[in-house]
Amino acid sequence: MAATVSPDTGGSPVKVARLAGAAALVLGLAACANNGGSASGGSDPQSSGPIKIGVIVPLSGPAGPNGKDVLDAITVQAEIINKAGGVLGRQLEIVSKDDQSTPAAGVSAATDLASQGVSVVMGGWNSPVTLAIQPVLVRQGILNITTIPQNASILGGADPDAIRMNAGNAVGAYTAGQFLTKTLKAKKVAFLLESDAYGNDAGSFLEKQLTPQGVQVVAQQKFAYTDTDFRVPLSNVRNSGADAVFSANAAESSGMPALAKQYAEAGGTVPHFAGLGTVSPKVVQLAGGKAVDGLYSADIYFPEAPAFKDLPGNQAFLTAYQARHNGDLPDKYRALGAQSVDVWAKAVTKANSLDRQKVADAIHGQTFTGTVFGDVRFTARGQMETKVYGFTVKNGEIQVLDEIPVPDKVWQ
Repeated sequence: MAATVSPDTGGSPVKVARLAGAAALVLGLAACANNGGSASGGSDPQSSGPIKIGVIVPLSGPAGPNGKDVLDAITVQAEIINKAGGVLGRQLEIVSKDDQSTPAAGVSAATDLASQGVSVVMGGWNSPVTLAIQPVLVRQGILNITTIPQNASILGGADPDAIRMNAGNAVGAYTAGQFLTKTLKAKKVAFLLESDAYGNDAGSFLEKQLTPQGVQVVAQQKFAYTDTDFRVPLSNVRNSGADAVFSANAAESSGMPALAKQYAEAGGTVPHFAGLGTVSPKVVQLAGGKAVDGLYSADIYFPEAPAFKDLPGNQAFLTAYQARHNGDLPDKYRALGAQSVDVWAKAVTKANSLDRQKVADAIHGQTFTGTVFGDVRFTARGQMETKVYGFTVKNGEIQVLDEIPVPDKVWQ
């Protein structure tokens, strides 16, 4: 049975799950919102009707195409689960909201989803929005599984039970530091940073990696998430004396392709390493393919690489996704969307409950087998651990390089 995707409209009365282990104030707020109900049909596994999964992603604006991709992947994975009998004997229904890549719209979306009785929220896409919606979801007793955002405060901050699928900025900084110093032999690095919770966080973590190794940060140029003209910061970087450039640009449908293309067009003579997860096949395509040959980055998912193509969970997702999308290969962002549903469904089944705390406890510190990403484990703080691989762009295509081993302590 296909997963139902509800339109972006208001709906049923507020239904709130029990939030165990949180502060008394938060419990009181959740109880006030509850009015005697229970989240999305309640934690009772015998409840009837579909289980609603909320999705908050940008469906318009600079990251709109990316958000739609993630929503598509979440829907495909829900369809796979529904065809196998659903979760707790119930079908899954996707209810999506557009956060427009702005915190205010994200808060409105979270409030609306709570009123529609969702059991969990997947999202958001970027760090500022996710940090804004977390307090709302905590008050409403709704579990948040973040798919893409990398800011360190997403885990262990406003939401003690949050789960993250993507590698965070600490891991991104570690892999960037390893690649810049060991592979590129950089001694002077210039930063091009998105001026928000993601970019500033990424730059701070990377500088802490580079400084102890005697690497000097010779320039830091900032830009807005919506920017697509980087000629001024690129000029300043070229004059900085750097022998490598690091960028953190999360606008994968606009800003990042523009930055990569303009860097190449400006005749940059030093290597450009883009932050973990900011370069996808779509970014390369939008940037001009071969025009950005030599661009470096790192990531955690490559659908047809040997480490992934033979995984049963990945094969099932690839088959279903390509059947629905004319043979297109899903990128890392779409895979993470599917993974969020896969892990959540397995955790609900394990807990035999939709209760927020019970499901969170079934994920934190636990190992899952047969997922889209294969066998994975989560830290006690809720971070999914994966392997990280460096890559470069060659002949307009992503060419996977060696794994960049990440110590357990960095994932923590």
